[in-house]
Amino acid sequence: MKEIVVVSGKGGTGKTSVVASLACLIENKAMVDCDVDAANLSLVLSPRIIDEKDFTAGKKARIIPEKCTQCGICRDMCRFGAISENFVIDPISCEGCGACFFFCPASAVEFETSLAGRCYICDTPAGDPFVYAELFPGEENSGKLVTMVRTEAKERAQHAGLSRILIDGPPGIGCPVISSITGTSLALIVTEPTVSGIHDLERIVQLARHFDIPAAVIINKSDINQSCTDSIEQYCAQKDIPLLGRLPYEQAISEAQRQGKAIVEYAPDLPVSKALRGISEHIITIYKE
Repeated sequence: MKEIVVVSGKGGTGKTSVVASLACLIENKAMVDCDVDAANLSLVLSPRIIDEKDFTAGKKARIIPEKCTQCGICRDMCRFGAISENFVIDPISCEGCGACFFFCPASAVEFETSLAGRCYICDTPAGDPFVYAELFPGEENSGKLVTMVRTEAKERAQHAGLSRILIDGPPGIGCPVISSITGTSLALIVTEPTVSGIHDLERIVQLARHFDIPAAVIINKSDINQSCTDSIEQYCAQKDIPLLGRLPYEQAISEAQRQGKAIVEYAPDLPVSKALRGISEHIITIYKE
């Protein structure tokens, strides 16, 4: 089974728009949105949720009113200001350090694993398996949640006899990205022709090579800054990284998103849609069933 992850060194490069179009053009696949901190691929795919699973991670404190003597030690120990004047712990502010639990003389604090997010197993209107998740505000361990959605998607793909998994990865190079690219067949990097875009491209390429993941590049909005586009092409040539395509800037992409559609559905004859079809054909050729 081939897993293709679409990533970017920073947010806002058009990664999810690319994934949404590839989802329309590539068959025999399951899909995953691993950007659990801000999952939005579902807004375009319009999936039907068929199952939900809770994600638990980290610990949160809770004061038991019946046992609390209101001595104030817990408030003095809390460095995050999470305990109110009437001794109620704010779960958003609580960092799960456990100081109140360990120092409470009345043993009035519970310290238990908390519900940190939720995983959604879905089908798209086209019948493709799709898995995404949401990490609740203030929660941690998003890398573990990424692993959970990838595992669920792989099980669904194997059950359906599918040969590909298309992954919408999170931006950046942190823990969620590492969890998203580990063990994949290709890291498809979406970049943009800006100075910061080039810098972030270099970072994500270094990350992919550290984990021995083959990489390829797509330049989005390639016509807004020709000198930076040339620099990206030179960088790819120097590093022997395949350049799969250049996507011209297109205002209609925003309108397609407002309509809940990929640009290849909304306006299939635009140059950007034709470029995306070329990229999808290249991927299909490389990873034949």
